[in-house]
Amino acid sequence: MKQTWRWFGPADTVTTADMLQAGVEGVVSALHHVPTGAAWSEAEIAKRQREIGTVPGGGASGLAWEVVESLPVSEAIKTQGPNCEAHLAAYVESMEALAAAGLEVICYNFMPVLDWTRTALRWRLPHGGSAMRFDLVEFAVFDIHLLARAGAAEDYGSKVVEAASERFAGMGETDREALQHNIVAGLPGANDNWTLADIRRLLDTYRDISAEGLRANLIAFLERVAPEAERLGLRLCCHPDDPPFPIMGLPRIMSTAEDYAAIMPAVDTSANGITLCTGSMGVAEDVDFVRFVEDWGHRVHFVHLRNTRRDGVSHGRRHSFHESAHLDGDTDMVAVIRALLDEEARRREAGRSDAVIPMRPDHGHEILSDIGSGSMPGYPLVGRMRGLAELRGVMAALA
Repeated sequence: MKQTWRWFGPADTVTTADMLQAGVEGVVSALHHVPTGAAWSEAEIAKRQREIGTVPGGGASGLAWEVVESLPVSEAIKTQGPNCEAHLAAYVESMEALAAAGLEVICYNFMPVLDWTRTALRWRLPHGGSAMRFDLVEFAVFDIHLLARAGAAEDYGSKVVEAASERFAGMGETDREALQHNIVAGLPGANDNWTLADIRRLLDTYRDISAEGLRANLIAFLERVAPEAERLGLRLCCHPDDPPFPIMGLPRIMSTAEDYAAIMPAVDTSANGITLCTGSMGVAEDVDFVRFVEDWGHRVHFVHLRNTRRDGVSHGRRHSFHESAHLDGDTDMVAVIRALLDEEARRREAGRSDAVIPMRPDHGHEILSDIGSGSMPGYPLVGRMRGLAELRGVMAALA
């Protein structure tokens, strides 16, 4: 697998020089400053390629932009609301510009309203570093008491609701504001300025959209853009829901192997593919990644290798969990990597041009000099470098 690294652009605390020292082979990036629903221009894409291709102070990095993550799908497209057609046209225009620049892999997600969601962005670990965490009780505090969503308590069960009430009563205003910030933080340039009123307004747009309706909207999106991607030589790959269960009463339709089994045949082209994220799907207790790769590995275009560990309170399929070290969570990472290397071997035997699958060490603990560095939560230098080194060792041993 090609060892890539997510980079948020020149404002990232990690530089291209840092990536070179970490042994990175390619870069995953996006134009986060372009508003969702607007077309990406060839000029802005070329600018990002130049930034990736140089090191601070000048000189060539030797790195290239390998994967787009993400070309975001707007709420108008997800709900088929006003501006849907204009946003679809802009999406295709962006794909054309990316293809003209030589990009081939585009990651996206179809999560309603919020991207990945955590209740703590720097949760203290026993070794002194920190990790991101999702605490079901704290999320219930947000949903029931801060957002005050109608019917929210029905999603959590009596024990979680009672625990949430007790925790809310013991929180000061600073704690409540911090929890709200953590949940709506999202990615740079994305949701960091949303208010509770904004979220309530967005939730209202999904009032009449069931899981079946959202799935139909995803299929309609793919029916429009996947043929264009195939024409352009692009591979689209949908990231799973994170966490992989409904939140805030919103439908979640890309959480399980069964969800992918419904979407892949519905638009049956290699341009309609999968981002396999072990950290997102792995929160569930019943996921079988080896079987998933055996069944759908031929449609996997991009891989996020990270690990999580379920902890604390659960209710049904909703779990508390934290981001664990890459080889120390609920997912058997060695088995996953073995299955992916086997898939690459099948591709080489079949003569596929995409036999080498890009992967990245998704998320990482803040450790050592990461602490206090101001890095994007989940994306520190040393913690991810540790993860990449561990994953690289597994790949070398299995190869």
